Amino acid sequence: MQSNKAIWLAVASVLLAMVTIQSGASIAKQLFPLIGPAGTTALRVGFSALMLWLVFRPWRQLPQGRNWRAVIVYGACLGGMNLLFYLAIARIPLGIGVALEFTGPLAVALFTSRRKLDLIWVALALGGILLLLPDMTSVDALDPVGVMLALAAGACWAGYILFGQRAGNLASGGITVALGMTVAAAFLVPIGLVSAGSSLFSWQVIPLAIAVAALSSALPYSLEMVALKALPAKSFSVLMSMEPAIAALAGFLLLAELLSVTQWLAILLVISASLGSTLSKTKES
Repeated sequence: MQSNKAIWLAVASVLLAMVTIQSGASIAKQLFPLIGPAGTTALRVGFSALMLWLVFRPWRQLPQGRNWRAVIVYGACLGGMNLLFYLAIARIPLGIGVALEFTGPLAVALFTSRRKLDLIWVALALGGILLLLPDMTSVDALDPVGVMLALAAGACWAGYILFGQRAGNLASGGITVALGMTVAAAFLVPIGLVSAGSSLFSWQVIPLAIAVAALSSALPYSLEMVALKALPAKSFSVLMSMEPAIAALAGFLLLAELLSVTQWLAILLVISASLGSTLSKTKES
């Protein structure tokens, strides 16, 4: 059995990973007025790819022949997920963006199951989404484009999971992520250059972009690897279900984003759906 110390360290690592990811997203959102979401995404994935190459040295285990297809699709999903998410939170609060995006991995978990019980979790998730759908008559209505972009980011997240499993069978986890991030950078950096131009190279921007890359990719990935060594998959998944709430808190503390009672209820419904899916699947197995 794992010692209590190791388990608590793993739990702390997961929580810290979620905090760093959402802190990175909050910093990224502050870059939007300077270089826009596309420019911010370009710098994030570009610096992240560089950091991951230095840490994992993927040139030692490159895919061969047709195996590159899985890596390219995985990287495209990774890049699309990042770009669409940043485009979304430029229009809607961070916590709501994460809750909507979270429907992607939840859909993967539910659609790969054949149990009637999962209809409850589907209903909870749909209820949360319906509560967030924009009321066009409200002054404080959510931007409908932002909502659709967040859901599209969730679809990319689902693809990231599915194709990440295939790509992950070809090399170690760290090497797979490094190669996928490189593919994402290959098509997102040119988009960012076209969108933001020379502003990408401003000394006002570069330090913040490096911080976003470290907080959103390199550091949380390392922390999650520590956690996965000590925690069972069920416990890890349950803790990750808290991410929408942590995102909402990060948005409040770092960006002064206030959510309504209805929006908090929607986030809690999505979290409940994720928790229910994880716990019920574990009991069945």
